[in-house]
Amino acid sequence: MSQTQTMSDRSQVTGTQSDELAEANESNSAAKLELLELGHRAARRFIEAERNTEVMPSPKAIADLDAFDHVGLDDPWPSAEVIKLLGSVGSAAAMGQNSGRYFGFVNGGVAPVALAAAALSTAWDQNLALPVMSPAGSRIDAAAARMIVDVLGLPSQAVATFCGGATIANLTAVITARDTLIERTGWDVHRQGLSGAPPISVIASAEAHISVLKVLRLAGIGSDAVTVVPTDDCGRLVAAELPELSPQSGPTLVLLQAGNVNTGHSDPFDAIHDHLEASGAPNTWVHVDGAFGLWANATPERRQHVAGVERADSWATDGHKWLNSPYDAGVVICADPARLHRSMASTAAYLPIEDGERSLMNLGLQMSQAARAVPIWAILASEGRDGVARAVEGCCRVAEHFADRLAAAGAEVLAPVVLNQVLVSFGDGATTDGVVEAVQRDGTCWMGATEWQGRRAMRISVSDISTTIADADASIDAVLACRERVTKQDL
Repeated sequence: MSQTQTMSDRSQVTGTQSDELAEANESNSAAKLELLELGHRAARRFIEAERNTEVMPSPKAIADLDAFDHVGLDDPWPSAEVIKLLGSVGSAAAMGQNSGRYFGFVNGGVAPVALAAAALSTAWDQNLALPVMSPAGSRIDAAAARMIVDVLGLPSQAVATFCGGATIANLTAVITARDTLIERTGWDVHRQGLSGAPPISVIASAEAHISVLKVLRLAGIGSDAVTVVPTDDCGRLVAAELPELSPQSGPTLVLLQAGNVNTGHSDPFDAIHDHLEASGAPNTWVHVDGAFGLWANATPERRQHVAGVERADSWATDGHKWLNSPYDAGVVICADPARLHRSMASTAAYLPIEDGERSLMNLGLQMSQAARAVPIWAILASEGRDGVARAVEGCCRVAEHFADRLAAAGAEVLAPVVLNQVLVSFGDGATTDGVVEAVQRDGTCWMGATEWQGRRAMRISVSDISTTIADADASIDAVLACRERVTKQDL
């Protein structure tokens, strides 16, 4: 066979393969577009009804979820039918978190621009572990990180990186603090590990969020290492009760809070930092859990409630709360970028050298990761500094409206409202719990119950930036009607 003939045969094979590849690509793209259109129509129906339906799905809608258990691996459904089931049964049983009347837990809604940006970035299907893997995603991520640090009023040299949620953000920061504190004693954590390492002491508020306590355990720091500091009537750490430190004190991690999950109040950061600096203790690290409360620093009207928060070494917050980005949007921020990189970086022969680039796999726990920052960048880019401030302040004013009207109607507000959290008692614990349960059944709005300093309370969290005063008034009317029914039943 001649060389010319061989090349001709190869060309023919290559051409055939090229045609087959083109057909496969066209078929795959067509399938994506068809299914995306089905999903789009279902999402559109859901959004069109989201502010005109009950917040809590009906018992029937919840019972219908059994349909998802009837799809088995041995009898798979056509893709279109799967999307239709999600759009019908799934949508009907979804909590009305974007209704403007969901006040349970500190869960924000989703900003329209963030929803659109999330859908687009999902279509991109980018992996942001390394810049070379997603030039677009990496540049957008870096821009969003700079904007986050700026809008939150934190030190300009700080580095921000995005992760799965505030718990992961807290864990990332605590691991970084742990490694730094131990390394300052001369112990190399990376080489020697934690076994036999100098112990770390922890100072934490009695009102520290449960996620922070979980994070300590995951970071290998037991509860015996924690000194719990009392709090005041609003849940703020009492600075005068801080333990005495000295130049001889060992590695000390101080865990503070911006935004108590019940009251919205924050620890007195300036007083705490002044105390630590006066002690002369050389090896301390201050971390702030600011899942929602850190956003108070983004608005002039509320900034005084977190005064001094910028003096910390690290911070954790969450975009899905007050920024109203989709979920999976935690943010960890470290004042010294080198310390975060030192704790999180890893390498292998097949990975390119960073060469000064921002590699996300070296700034957090994950290697492969989605383009989480795209919706966050879209919000910040479209709202700007003033828009973010208006959103935060708007939620706070709605919370104040809740407190004023409920107090005027005879309910007891258990803590002054400073941010977006409202705690309300309707008398004894049984009555309060009864009102909460009645409100949840009613469907006009949804609030949860909690316990605050020995008393049962309704907890109202205003975190959806689409919530209006009209939403609040409709919700308050429903709450008061439920209280009247519960009170009559008790007589």
